[in-house]
This record gives sequence, structure tokens and C-alpha cells, in this order.
Amino acid sequence: MAAMAGETTPKSHDAQSVVVKVEALDPFTHVADIPEGSDVSSIRFEAVKLVKVATESKSTTDLSACEEAANIEPGGSMYCPSTQLQSPAPAYEVTYSYLGQPMGSDEYGNGHFTFSVYYRPDELSPTVWKKLSGHAMARADAAGFFELTTYRVPVHEVVIDEAASTFCDGNYVDGLWTHTDSRCEDGVHTKTIAALSSYVTVKIDPAAPALASTANAAEYGD
Repeated sequence: MAAMAGETTPKSHDAQSVVVKVEALDPFTHVADIPEGSDVSSIRFEAVKLVKVATESKSTTDLSACEEAANIEPGGSMYCPSTQLQSPAPAYEVTYSYLGQPMGSDEYGNGHFTFSVYYRPDELSPTVWKKLSGHAMARADAAGFFELTTYRVPVHEVVIDEAASTFCDGNYVDGLWTHTDSRCEDGVHTKTIAALSSYVTVKIDPAAPALASTANAAEYGD
């Protein structure tokens, strides 16, 4: 069938040029990362609800189409590969809020943010599941079913070894650093150092079984 005016008929591509990759996702880690400098003392429980979360990621790369897009327009292949989230599974989404540094792109200077962690329905005790599912609970009461821990993960960074490196004399010319002696070459050496992540990791664990079983018992008559 001929293409109508204003429509583009997509070109066919060799099936061998299409690469499909499926990876398992683990949304049930109970951890989230927030930027360093956030006020961890401001972290507050907000809500819990039953949702569905993806447990697989499917990426599709059409090598021919991506190469063609890159040739037509610089940056045209920025969406290669295309990614789809799939295989949804039921989960409890537990959401918290916190105060942090406003993003530079936010003209309103909003410093209020949220993050969520996910639980499989069977990861919470039957008592907790019953109470969270069957009652409109106050935030403070629901928060009692979870315990919060914050920490920063050690990482390794590659930095310039100032003591072992040598640098040529020079000055800025038209905004560019230019060596005084054009024959001089910088001798740059690097080293690996231990540092802390630029993010704060927040871990949300279920309360201890004994606490989870008795929390709010008086209120609900258990």
C-alpha cells in the first residue's frame, strides 16, 4: 500500500542487525540513594501502597537504524538502544520524603524530595500485611513497621598524584592553558584513593518480628 501524503514509510532492516537483551531487575533491595548534603534527619515516612514494579528490562538495538540516525543528525542515535520495562510483579511501595539541596535547574528552588523502596507482599509479616492492607493508618503508626538506616558506601577514585607528577610552566592565552616552552610535556601520574560515595544510601528494613506483631495492637484491638 502506498504511503499517504505526509507519512513516511519505515525502511526495513536486516533482522540480524537487531540485538535484543533482557536483564533481570531487582527492585526489592529496600535501599535508595539520596544526594550527599541532604538532611537525613528530615527523612519522614509518607505512604505505603500496593503497586506493580518491573522485574525485567528489555533493550532493543537496531544497529542499522542507529547508525543511519547518527549519520543523518549528530546525536540522532541518543535513544539507541530503546528500553522497555516488563514482567510486572505486585509490590508494596513505601515512600519517604526528605529535605535536600534544590536542583540548579529548578527555578523555584524546591528542596522537598521523595524516594521509594519496594517489598514483595510476602516480605512483610502477615500481621503487618493485614494492618497496612485493611486500615487507613496514620503515617506515624505505619512508620512504626519500618526501621531506617543511613550510611555512605566506600568507593575508589582515581586522582592525580600531585607529588609524583610534574607540570610545565605556562599561562592562559585566549582562555586556553598554553605552555611557556612548547617542547615541555606534563608528566601526569595518577593514584587510587579510598573515598565515600557522593550519595547517602538509605535502607528501609521491616521492624523486628516481635515489634511488627505487636505494633498498634491496642489501637486495633488485637
